Amino acid sequence: MIELLRKRRSVRKFTDEKVSAEAVEILTEAALRAPASRSLNPWEFVVVDDPQLLQKLSRAKQHGSEFVARAPLAIVVCADSTKSDVWVEDCSIAAILVQCTAVSLGLGSCWAQIRHRKHDAETSAERYVQELLGLPEEVKVECILGIGHPAERPRPLPAEKLQREKVRKNRWS
Repeated sequence: MIELLRKRRSVRKFTDEKVSAEAVEILTEAALRAPASRSLNPWEFVVVDDPQLLQKLSRAKQHGSEFVARAPLAIVVCADSTKSDVWVEDCSIAAILVQCTAVSLGLGSCWAQIRHRKHDAETSAERYVQELLGLPEEVKVECILGIGHPAERPRPLPAEKLQREKVRKNRWS
């Protein structure tokens, strides 16, 4: 697992090659195997490979989601908010498991935050995605993961660049 974490970087440029059906199945299995508080599994996933829909998803927020238009696959990570008070955490865990699984398959990915972001002055990014995908009101959107074969290979973060000062032992001071 540590090797996957060492390799995982945000990839925003993808080749035109489609993600295989087998890879999509493995990615969705990873999502569905994600742990969730009290095993409530509030998460839901919308797998998108329709190019027109990917274009529209890329405009979900004012900036930072453009790369989704160039991804051959996106997974919208959302949850039934009535099932759990910690759906955000559960969705976040599922999303990173999908991203690590993507790395293990030789794919790249990037997270586009949707929750608490604006689509435009009147509409939230979440509302935009809910309407676009026909999600019920109680299904909240955490993020969109753009996934594909990388057209760029960002270098792994060198170990000496890790922020070791962020780790304390036993106490803060």
